[in-house]
Amino acid sequence: MAEYLLFHYGSPEQVLPYQFGPTESLHFPARCVKECLEKVRLTPDARALDLGCAVGRSTFELARYCRHVVGLDYSSRFIETARSLQKTGTLDFQFADEGSLMKPGTAKVPDEIDRSRVSFEQGDALKLPEALGLFDVVLMANLIDRLSDPRCCLRRLPSLVKSGGQLIIASPYTWLEEYTPRENWLGGFERDAKQIKTLDSLRDLLASDFRLSFCKDLPFLIREHARKFQWSIAEASVWVRK
Repeated sequence: MAEYLLFHYGSPEQVLPYQFGPTESLHFPARCVKECLEKVRLTPDARALDLGCAVGRSTFELARYCRHVVGLDYSSRFIETARSLQKTGTLDFQFADEGSLMKPGTAKVPDEIDRSRVSFEQGDALKLPEALGLFDVVLMANLIDRLSDPRCCLRRLPSLVKSGGQLIIASPYTWLEEYTPRENWLGGFERDAKQIKTLDSLRDLLASDFRLSFCKDLPFLIREHARKFQWSIAEASVWVRK
């Protein structure tokens, strides 16, 4: 939990306490929205869904541009934490420094964000309820390579996104059998002597209902402790509902 809170809300000095390092990789949940959302497509009453929202930073960032935002995650603990932040705006926590040594931190929703626009729900991305309705924006950040059946989730998306609405998928495509059976991987394998990449499969699965608008690389940094980090590069693909 502390790693997620730091990843979503930590200051640059907390996440990367050195004068060197990949500073462009900070604030990933906020950058998923800032750099990928096509704001000109939004109406004043736009609705957004942050699918796999974890502790909610992208959900709050979407509320800068959308009237109502739903954050949904499988983890009830993540949702409880996100709801606490929605209610109070801040949450104190401790994060790892070295061994059992900890440092204090405070997760804080930016003051200028209207938290009343946001709600959080616990749910399964593979069994989304029909009552969710339609959205102008659906964001899936670091989710598809953690689903047991990503195709099942993708098949549900056309019924969630309005015509002209946006689908944002960001992932480093870390396919692992721990999360996804190999037969359900969208990429990272060979078929008929051809290398299959995840974006290839996304094109095939989404082409009938979505148009690919653009792709870009989004690096991100996760701090485990003061001297150990995970540096990854998500590929963000932005799709427009036909």
